[in-house]
Amino acid sequence: MDRQDAYDDPETPFIPTLRSKPRATKGRKPSPRTICAALAGISLLSFVLIKPLSSLDTQDAPSYSAAFNAQSYVQGPPTQRFRDNLRNDTKYITSWTSAGWTNDVMTYGNLIYLALITERIPIIAKFLSSHIDSSAPPFAFGEIIDVPRLSQAIGIPLLEWHEVKHSESQVLDDLGCWSVWESVEKYKQDPRPRGSPTIDRLKLDISWTRTPDWVKLTSPGIEDDHASFWSLATLGFPQARSENLGLPNHPSPQHQVSLPPDDQLLCFDFLYFVGAQRTWEWEWDYSPAWRFVGQHMRWNVSIERLADAHARRAMNVPVDKPTPPYISIHIRHGDFRDQCRGIPLDQCFAPLSVIARRVSEVQEELRTQKGLEVTQVIMTSDELDPEWWSRVRALGWTWVDYATERTEEIYGKWHPVFIDAIIQSNGAGFVGTRGSTMSNLALRRVQSWHNGPTRVVQWGWPGADDH
Repeated sequence: MDRQDAYDDPETPFIPTLRSKPRATKGRKPSPRTICAALAGISLLSFVLIKPLSSLDTQDAPSYSAAFNAQSYVQGPPTQRFRDNLRNDTKYITSWTSAGWTNDVMTYGNLIYLALITERIPIIAKFLSSHIDSSAPPFAFGEIIDVPRLSQAIGIPLLEWHEVKHSESQVLDDLGCWSVWESVEKYKQDPRPRGSPTIDRLKLDISWTRTPDWVKLTSPGIEDDHASFWSLATLGFPQARSENLGLPNHPSPQHQVSLPPDDQLLCFDFLYFVGAQRTWEWEWDYSPAWRFVGQHMRWNVSIERLADAHARRAMNVPVDKPTPPYISIHIRHGDFRDQCRGIPLDQCFAPLSVIARRVSEVQEELRTQKGLEVTQVIMTSDELDPEWWSRVRALGWTWVDYATERTEEIYGKWHPVFIDAIIQSNGAGFVGTRGSTMSNLALRRVQSWHNGPTRVVQWGWPGADDH
């Protein structure tokens, strides 16, 4: 079976209805070199700060004072032109997203890792909801991810674009950036820089320069879109940058100016397809982007509390009782049906009996290794068939009924996706779907945050998960 094309990851949950900014501070700041020297020690410290699921209480979530005051790394409050707010003694890095929310989280993980190895400060844009509803407002990175905790864990400050340039600014800024997409897609006819709606929202008029061919991670003859972290990183230093300024350049679309890639604000068009040693690296336990960044991207406390409240109601937990340990499941069907290639769906997708066997394996591992008897199971899925959900209920499992909760009506269309991801990540154990990036991230989180057992359900042909 082919991996799902990651250009879009529409992990929108099905909603079954079967249930009856401060002023800037000036002064001395640690240099990026000093910051990166502290990375290893701070990363190790972060493991001590993570509470196991058995004692998870979002009401008592640890409070993290800002390890780095982000406002010390800009001139002051957001300005009409982004460059007016950049410090002359500081270098930055940015990129944009256009691949579906789960993949966008991974893209920002890659961006932040690249910031670490280039000793720059990342500037992170808001999440866009093109895969959910393009009319839904964007969400700031810090509304979903606990930025002070992440900054403390990885040892560098993080900025968000709305802290640099005023969100309502109508000033069109010129900027020169590198186009990775144009290089790795050379095997396609007429490759172009990868666009993003965020660029227009930020009022940026970008002149793109194609990256050198050697940024590609795989051999030239292999048709693949991945670039190499360290090859891209070299372009953030004087020697490699100066040697490649003569590569093909596209004038900016509005002002029609040709600019070299900016030295102070290093920028790339698209960083989802990036690896250190191999493609699809977030699927591997050694992944540096996961180990040094991704596992430290913990949830914003407010939205984690909201997810916990939804999970408690789904499990009918009394108000005076703590949230019990549960096993989370993510089963992705939806667009995966396109990969069945003529095989009937009931034979292509793993039946619930197979998923239940994987759940039993996780329960047994929790019992033997942790002494936990976990009976609560929460299903998350984009499956639309009410009969399938009836069979889920017959197994004694539950799910969040977003329609009854009126989650979209109260909080917005983003929130079912956010809540599903948080519930998945806070399982004592997890069962996911092969080929889904949402499942992969949930699996990594459960392993790293809770030391929980995990399983991945194989699918694509009859008996695919036999073992």
